[in-house]
Amino acid sequence: MNAGTTIELWPGAVQDSQGEENQGCPSLTLYPVEGDGLRAAVIVCPGGGYGRRAPHEGEPIAKWLNGLGISAYVLNYRVAPYKHPIPLNDAQRAIRIVRHHAEAWGVDAKRIGILGFSAGGHLAATAGTHYDGGDQASEDPIEHQSSRPNLMVLCYPVISLGVNAHQGSRINLIGENASEDLVQLLSNELQVTSDTPPTFLWHTADEADVGKIPYYSFNS
Repeated sequence: MNAGTTIELWPGAVQDSQGEENQGCPSLTLYPVEGDGLRAAVIVCPGGGYGRRAPHEGEPIAKWLNGLGISAYVLNYRVAPYKHPIPLNDAQRAIRIVRHHAEAWGVDAKRIGILGFSAGGHLAATAGTHYDGGDQASEDPIEHQSSRPNLMVLCYPVISLGVNAHQGSRINLIGENASEDLVQLLSNELQVTSDTPPTFLWHTADEADVGKIPYYSFNS
């Protein structure tokens, strides 16, 4: 498996993608680390306000993780005009795919993390607070796998979709007239439980877009 190989999340779905920013989506670009033994893996979610995916938060991050001995998988998730739950479905499917192929890909199925920047951080946080144990009745063996990541790394993430929301991300993901129930559901600081994966969350002091959002407590 060569670095930079891209696989579709669902066969044929790429052909049905809508809009310029969704060309080649939904898919997963693979950056494996070869060697003996099972390695940790991280699924990388670039930011872009749910309207695009920033290239500098994709491949360069995957290669940096490779330098740490971690296999990485860049998620080319769908963005506007697609709305919730499409991006979450893509993230959950990516986790299931890596877990399904873990042995063949030299990955430890119990050390699969998800990392995201900005709106990609919101997607990662959503995957880490909205997951399931898999559908054992599905004819697709990939769907048998749990979609729970084993850890999250949230990099200057959008977290809340409430009063402190990054408005562009919110509108792209749920529209201008979303119900309060949906806003609350996807305000991930409200969805933390004792089963939420361990999380490292960070901001920078000069982050202009989402840096002013208050910090929220995730499990440590």
